[in-house]
Amino acid sequence: MRPPLAALVLAASLLATAGCDSKGGGQAQAQAAPPAPPSVTVATPLVRRLTEYDEFTGRFEPVQQVEIRARVSGYVQQIEFRDGELVEPGQILFIIDPRPYQAAADRAQAQLDQALAQLRLAQLEQARTAQLVSTAAQAKATLDQRDAELLSAQAAVETNTAAVRDAQLNLGFTQVKAPFKGRISNRRADVGNLVDASTLLTTIVQVDPIYLAFEMSEADYLAYQRAAAAGELPSTRDRKSPVDVKLVDENDWMHPGTMDFVDNVVSQTSGTIRGRAVIPNPGYLITPGMFGGIRVPGSPEHDVILVPDAAVVTDQSRKVLLTVSGDGTVVPKEVRLGPSQPGGLRIVRAGLTGDERIVIDGLIRARPGAKVTPQEGKIEAQPELAANG
Repeated sequence: MRPPLAALVLAASLLATAGCDSKGGGQAQAQAAPPAPPSVTVATPLVRRLTEYDEFTGRFEPVQQVEIRARVSGYVQQIEFRDGELVEPGQILFIIDPRPYQAAADRAQAQLDQALAQLRLAQLEQARTAQLVSTAAQAKATLDQRDAELLSAQAAVETNTAAVRDAQLNLGFTQVKAPFKGRISNRRADVGNLVDASTLLTTIVQVDPIYLAFEMSEADYLAYQRAAAAGELPSTRDRKSPVDVKLVDENDWMHPGTMDFVDNVVSQTSGTIRGRAVIPNPGYLITPGMFGGIRVPGSPEHDVILVPDAAVVTDQSRKVLLTVSGDGTVVPKEVRLGPSQPGGLRIVRAGLTGDERIVIDGLIRARPGAKVTPQEGKIEAQPELAANG
């Protein structure tokens, strides 16, 4: 016997309700399951033995620079150099008309010859009178007069000798010579110009070696002084501290040199002190006035902790690295950074022990205090950055 229609309808309704409850319960369970922690790449810091450097920017200056001026007045007769060339010490640069000074030298020499003749005559007269006085044939007063005439003649010779030296000196000054080896500027006077001691003829700068002057902060200066006092570094004042220099178009430190000078006062305006290094420049590539970078050893060789520069997070004025604990929790650590190193690495001076697992990839997915899924990686210098220094 078939069941009543009302019973069938009731049974179908109950089955449908049960089916809906079962489906809804499965969706609720799926929504309640927590998502997997995000994946990040972690690695332990690199530990290397190296020397830390402090980097500064400076400007190149000539070791010697001189303005070439005439020491006597006259007309420029010859110019013996080409603008901008290298000149040797003692090389003639300008010749000022020497004829007036040659005439003055000849005149002085003639006066000296005359004085020498007078001196010879005075010597003969004095000797003759002395002999006559010894035989009582001449009065003693006459001998005194001859002695005075001899002294006067000797003084005249000395005066004219000095006049000859002065005239010869002025004659020599008509040849304007280079005082040292260097690169000369362009001429500021042409043949036929009347020049004197106030006339700037040209300039010469010494370009090998060359100076690089820079400013360092008071804190850096104190750090160097304390390290030198402790025997950890050579003093920046003893001209033994090695430095390296690079030009604005260079990526590597290609020019070695040494510290040459540190000023004796700290500027009250800028709070910096001036330092200077001397750099060999045999190929004359470096020209005074150019900018250059310089790095100075800031520590003895020691073990340092290195992390990728890209792993450092800036939190206002703080520098932070994100680390992952054993249970996968992100733990931020404030660090004090040192200078950058080739390959995109950065020295960490404080804040790490060296055995932490640092987030090096996936920083955007790491949140302090949250869980992550760490994937092991390795910190390495990036070849293209290491090659570019």
